[in-house]
Amino acid sequence: MTRTVLIAPDSFGDSLTAVQAAQCIATGWHAARAEDRLILAPQSDGGPGFADVLAGRLGEVRTERVSGPLDVEVDARWVFDPESPATAYLECAQACGLALLGGPPTVRTALDAHTRGVGQLIDAALAAGARRIVVGLGGSGSTDGGRGMIDALGGLDAARERLAGIELIAASDVEHPLLGPRGAAAVFGPQKGADPATVAALEDRLTEWAQHLDAAAGRPIRDDPGAGAAGGLGAALLALGARRESGAAIIAEHTGLDADLDAADLVITGEGRFDDQSLHGKVVSALAAGARRRGVPVLVLAGQVTLPDAELKAAGIAAAHSVADHAGSVQRAIDDAADQLTGLASAVAATWA
Repeated sequence: MTRTVLIAPDSFGDSLTAVQAAQCIATGWHAARAEDRLILAPQSDGGPGFADVLAGRLGEVRTERVSGPLDVEVDARWVFDPESPATAYLECAQACGLALLGGPPTVRTALDAHTRGVGQLIDAALAAGARRIVVGLGGSGSTDGGRGMIDALGGLDAARERLAGIELIAASDVEHPLLGPRGAAAVFGPQKGADPATVAALEDRLTEWAQHLDAAAGRPIRDDPGAGAAGGLGAALLALGARRESGAAIIAEHTGLDADLDAADLVITGEGRFDDQSLHGKVVSALAAGARRRGVPVLVLAGQVTLPDAELKAAGIAAAHSVADHAGSVQRAIDDAADQLTGLASAVAATWA
């Protein structure tokens, strides 16, 4: 029986972009089920791959030389759609991402990494005539609360003046506040190399910075959902007048996801690590919800899977398969990500009834 299969993964950490992951899954699936019709629709929640996914659907891809998270300059890709209103789509991971640290994160990088390059991207968008600026948040290596971005734009007062009249959107599905046990330092700091003492130092630094952000915004933005996104970059954008929107929803709109879901008999999605966070505002949860409304089964192919079957079923997911299990080890799954994901997709396709 021929099926229409929608292949809509997020990125697999630093191993594969969403575009690459979709192609790997498609290649593997087609090898086992050549008769199926495949729709490739790579997704993003605002993190790594946000710009690349949009680049395949709209606007013009531009490259800007900006400061990376540790001052070494990097080439950051962004997308400019000149149609009214002229819109720039920026991805913070292109300027301050974990993958740009030059190696594994450490205590030193956790303290030193900054968001100056994001401010330079905003500056380039303004110079291009953008009237709306969408900043995808996620995958950052920094926890500076957006201070580097603000400095690059000339300081809080100057930045607010420059962005007055500009529609500014923080694209993120992270709901964490800036401070506290659910804040940027406590939750995400350890992923960026911070040990407990460094987490405490980052929290102190963010607490001091939050006073300035709250004063500029005229309200306590530190408590807003999403203020802790991208190491507190979300809070800085909110202080500049941004509103938060779902990154996954923005991508879904521009990739025509609803129409693709209407046509699908099966949905395949995935990401680097499929855990409890995946079911709260991430790409997988958004796809599962849309598919469940249509009675379409969902398969997840992920680097690692830590959720029990009961939680999968409650989320409307038929099954989840691990690349690490298929490869025999996490390290091989990372080092040989493309071939292992392709092989897993082929194996699942051969047995899927």
